[in-house]
Amino acid sequence: MKDCIYQFSVKTITGEQINLQQYQQQVMLIVNTASDCGFTEQYKGLESVYQKFKGEQMVVLGFPCNQFGAQEKGSDLEISQFCTKNYAVSFPLFSKIEVNGENAEPLFKYLKQQAPGLLGSQKIKWNFTKFLVDREGNVLKRYASVTKPEAIANDIEQLLSQ
Repeated sequence: MKDCIYQFSVKTITGEQINLQQYQQQVMLIVNTASDCGFTEQYKGLESVYQKFKGEQMVVLGFPCNQFGAQEKGSDLEISQFCTKNYAVSFPLFSKIEVNGENAEPLFKYLKQQAPGLLGSQKIKWNFTKFLVDREGNVLKRYASVTKPEAIANDIEQLLSQ
C-alpha cells in the first residue's frame, strides 16, 4: 500500500482498534480536540460540518488531547459523555492521545509531516488544529486552531465535487 493515511490504526473512544482504511474514498477532517479550551465551542461547528456533508462521503475524526494547558483531563468515557451531552457530537471520537513529542500518536506524526505548520513547523501549537484529507488518503491542508470548521466547508465541498 502506498504511503498514505490508510496505513494507520487508531483506538476509538470506546477502546476498539480500527484501521483508517475504513474511511477510504471519504474526505476526512482530522482534529485534535479538548473539552476545556477556548476553542471547545468548535465542537458545534465540527458537528455542523459533519451533518452537512456526511451523506456525501465525508467524516470528521476527533482526537482528544491533554497536551495543551491540561484542557482535556477526563477519561475517554467522560470525554465521550461531555461531547454528547454538550455538543450532540455524533462524528467518530477516538481515545485520548498525544500529538507532539516522543509519545505522539503515529497518525499525528504523519499528518504533521505531510502538512507542516507555519515556517515548516512539525509541531501542533494548540487544540483544534485541523487536517483535511482527500478521498485517496492524501493530507492536503492544515488549519490553525483559530480557523472555524465552517470556514473549511468550501474546501470540503470542492473535494467532494471532484
